[in-house]
Amino acid sequence: MVERESREGTMEDVDAVTREVLTASRLLVAVSARSLSAVEDRVTLPQFRMLVVLSTRGATKLVALADLLHVAPSTAMRMVDRLIAAGLADRQVNPDNRRETLLRLTAEGRRTVEEVTARRRTEIALIVERLGPEQRRVLIGALAAFNEAGSEPPAPDADTEPSPLGWE
Repeated sequence: MVERESREGTMEDVDAVTREVLTASRLLVAVSARSLSAVEDRVTLPQFRMLVVLSTRGATKLVALADLLHVAPSTAMRMVDRLIAAGLADRQVNPDNRRETLLRLTAEGRRTVEEVTARRRTEIALIVERLGPEQRRVLIGALAAFNEAGSEPPAPDADTEPSPLGWE
């Protein structure tokens, strides 16, 4: 009987944590959507994912980019074409293999990633500021453990490159 209660308590804990994480993910998705609002006339969320991967990886082959984004190469090609048309990415010949084409960010693409990431960081910081010091400390530990369990690398500091946002 005690073992069953212990297991049920564990499942209740898992359910409670899952519910809170789902709620937090809704909040984070809303923050992400708002951070894209200033550029949404030029870039969609999937396109922004591509920009972030290019910003963290540098020049990348289309097939590798598609794999990183978990999309078909044809889908990645359409996304690239739209980003090129918007002036956010371009193609270049691979200097190591002239038969290959590499995709990379333009200066405008890099500015877009930096702007959206900064906006997202600012909004998250405003939310975190509402927590007390002890709540922040507990949240750091809980989120670090959660991220480690999900094999997510830490986000960079504010003064470094944007993170891959979990899409790598």
